[in-house]
Amino acid sequence: MIRRHTHPSVLMLLIAPFGVLSGYLVVTLAYVLAHAGLKVEQIAGLVALSYVPHTWKFLWAPIADTTLTRKGWYLIGIVVTTLTMAWTGFIPADGGHLRALSVLILVSNFAVTLVGMSTESLMAHGSTEEDQGRASGWFQAGNLGGQGIGGGIGLMLAQRLPAPWMASGALAVGCLACTVGLLLMPEPVNTIRGSGIGASLVNVGRDIWTVAKSRRGFLALLICFLPIGSGAASNLWAAVSKDWSASADVVALVTGVLGGVVMAAGCLVGGFICDRMHRKKAYALFGVMQAGCATAMAVAPHTPMSYIVFTMVYAFITGFTYAGFTAVVLEAMGLGAAATKYNLYASLSNFPIMYMTSIDGWAHGRFGPSGMLFTEALIGMTGLGVFLMVLSRWPRERAALAVPEGTPAL
Repeated sequence: MIRRHTHPSVLMLLIAPFGVLSGYLVVTLAYVLAHAGLKVEQIAGLVALSYVPHTWKFLWAPIADTTLTRKGWYLIGIVVTTLTMAWTGFIPADGGHLRALSVLILVSNFAVTLVGMSTESLMAHGSTEEDQGRASGWFQAGNLGGQGIGGGIGLMLAQRLPAPWMASGALAVGCLACTVGLLLMPEPVNTIRGSGIGASLVNVGRDIWTVAKSRRGFLALLICFLPIGSGAASNLWAAVSKDWSASADVVALVTGVLGGVVMAAGCLVGGFICDRMHRKKAYALFGVMQAGCATAMAVAPHTPMSYIVFTMVYAFITGFTYAGFTAVVLEAMGLGAAATKYNLYASLSNFPIMYMTSIDGWAHGRFGPSGMLFTEALIGMTGLGVFLMVLSRWPRERAALAVPEGTPAL
């Protein structure tokens, strides 16, 4: 078990490379490709492609639970991630090299899943039911804050350094530095490993089934498929910045460093809220807030100031939704094969992000920037309606949703 004096902020450091890679893609590369003449739909397709390994990562998650150590897999994942991310800087950013970029993006995102699995297992074994929201907040603060670093600092470096590989290389070195967090986290005892690989996998399967057939496990599974608080529009802020006449420096600031800080703050606040009210109620509330923000941005004037204000509000609420999702999953899954169970949920949760990113890109091409935001809000509220309808079939959950704020989650 993780020692009690190990502060959960270490999780923020360890998971940061996971977010850096994502931010580098959706902000730095997206902006460069957009200004090189690529269509928003093409960029959206490239971003959506990066989610493929994250959608299927539960298939290799049992390897992290049953072989080597959490720290060993973390080191393997971070080395491959940084090498491939740095390599993208040597590929010309134009339409003729999308295939090469696609291959590197797939490999790097496959490798970074190992980084995530190791950190998630450490988080699950090191948090109690009472502070799962707090741990989730720090974890997602590192993930989303890392996106801000990868996007904001990456774009600023790409705009100012003489060669593209310098920007991707600098981010890669920063990610490698995050491995110092492993020195602060003791290795948890592996309770799922059997006498052989076969016995270990059987234990993993039993653990998954125990969670899946539970009420909490099923409801958390349902959340994974629904587009509630997906935050998909943030994947396209750089690509649609021209619709708000936002400059490169504005895009780098609000979707990068400043956006990362705001999202990280949202994660910490969201995690705090999740420890003080019913966690599914909190997640539903966060989804409503995000849809409201998208709607307000759609009807507001399309000016640089509106772009700054609403992307910041959207980022803060996205921090809420990510911390809320993680808290709901931690509450449902327990310990045991933690990497496999968390990644089963996390893999499935990428479906709405992936399809909503594609839908947003399609809606932008058909209905313009406001139509894109209206579409996301409408689909999000439809998903929330489905969730509440299913939830109403469980009297205990329905009663829990009605408890006053401040009542501890069951």
